[in-house]
Amino acid sequence: MKRFLFLLFLGALPLHVSFPLTPPEELVVAFLPGQISLNPLNAFSATEAQVYTALYEGLVSYDPATLDPVPGAASSWEVSPDGKTYTFRIREEAKFSNGDPVTAMDFRNSWLKFLHPDTKAEYSFLYDIIAGARDYRTGKNPDPNSVQIRVLSEKRLQIVLEHPSTHFLKILCHHSFVPIHPSLLEQKDWNSLSEVPGNGPYRIVEQKPDAWILKKNPHYWDTANVSIATIRFLFMQDPLSVTRRFNDYEIHWVAGGMSIDQVLYKDTIIVNPMFATYYFFFYTPDEPWNDARVRRALALLIPWDKVRTKDIQFLPAKTLVPPLPRYPKPETLEATNREEAFALLKEAGFPEGKGLPTVVFKIPEGEENRIVAALFAAAWKEALGLDSQIQTYPYPEYLTILKEGGFTLGTVSWIGDFADPLTFLQMWTSNSNLNDAKFANPEFDALIEKSFQQAGQERYKTLSEAESILLKGAVVLPIGHSPAINLIDLQFLEGWYPNPLDIHPFKYLKFTPFKPLPGVIQRKEALPYLSRGF
Repeated sequence: MKRFLFLLFLGALPLHVSFPLTPPEELVVAFLPGQISLNPLNAFSATEAQVYTALYEGLVSYDPATLDPVPGAASSWEVSPDGKTYTFRIREEAKFSNGDPVTAMDFRNSWLKFLHPDTKAEYSFLYDIIAGARDYRTGKNPDPNSVQIRVLSEKRLQIVLEHPSTHFLKILCHHSFVPIHPSLLEQKDWNSLSEVPGNGPYRIVEQKPDAWILKKNPHYWDTANVSIATIRFLFMQDPLSVTRRFNDYEIHWVAGGMSIDQVLYKDTIIVNPMFATYYFFFYTPDEPWNDARVRRALALLIPWDKVRTKDIQFLPAKTLVPPLPRYPKPETLEATNREEAFALLKEAGFPEGKGLPTVVFKIPEGEENRIVAALFAAAWKEALGLDSQIQTYPYPEYLTILKEGGFTLGTVSWIGDFADPLTFLQMWTSNSNLNDAKFANPEFDALIEKSFQQAGQERYKTLSEAESILLKGAVVLPIGHSPAINLIDLQFLEGWYPNPLDIHPFKYLKFTPFKPLPGVIQRKEALPYLSRGF
């Protein structure tokens, strides 16, 4: 009772807590370190996608709350009655950060560079929706004019699709559709450049291995509505140091690499479901892993009740595509079945696993990856006497190492590029540059192609059939649907919204002027702006 009365007494007194009268001009964001390319042609990480919202802008961009397409470099567009032809009007005031105008030809030349077979752009398959794009990027038709990207005038661009597509504008939000400055199209090494002109709301003014400084782009068409003058990116490996600096108000937003149990104010931990899946996959070109019977047999020996558990995953997953309204559930592999596993191995010529080579795991560093790989390896050792090697690599190098092959199983956490099953399925087609499994299946490719000509529930059914091929054949072994975890104080930063893609365009962010609660005296002495928990 005495403690209660004492608190009431304190509540009657004015609290002398200091806050500055104006918000800071610099936003500080912490990312995990990694190989961040300024060249959109070869970008594929989630960090690059977030950074690019500051540096580049496509014809359309993401609404920060809904992720719906909103006008970007294009002020408007028209769609033909048959739904196949889109005509975009590029803003007269659209410019690169060096003052050069952004034109329809810039978009056409950039997109054709993405598609050129020699570029090997990771996301070039996203262009397959455009008439002629697939044949050009796969080398079947070397004529760039066969791709239906047409320049009607300096500021008008026309796109003709293979088939009507209701999700075309959502795809255009992706950073693979941004314009590249003409001076950079043939540039091999961007790291040596003193300037990389972009057309986004910010430009880089200083770049070091552990920190970048960005300033507002004065030539950006909407610069008057960009609130924060300066952004500082920190690339930090130590989660304890990152979290301490967040607690001390030195970092405003932590986008990765935090220590959750060290966060002082729990309401700054923002967790939301994400359109993402953590999975293991087989590298399929090599024998015997190119045999679906062998892959499925090994998958049927995994103790899924121990792997797909909340002790390991926040949201255990049995499917590659995260849950979507009206999307039919594919045929999945959910339980251990030793009898079927041994029958499949015998049928494939490996009775009781005899003759199978050593399984080589290549995984990024991290306790979760190690635990899952160890559970797989232990199950196969116990059932078949099969040996395994678990090789770990630092994350910044890991994605590059995967592309070199030489392994049996790898693992990835994949974040969808738009809220549609295709973003999880199209990358497994035989001609996709993101197909690290090197999986090739004509039936699967045909189903993806068939879906391009469909709409609504019929399209979803076809895509679900395609997903079933990946799951039944154990090309993909889903583990969990990943949540998005950020540290950010939304009392003091507007324009940041939790969303399934965990992407937050920088142009919409702004500091909120602090309004003291009744009884709090605001002083002019400068204490950190983001004072919390008083």
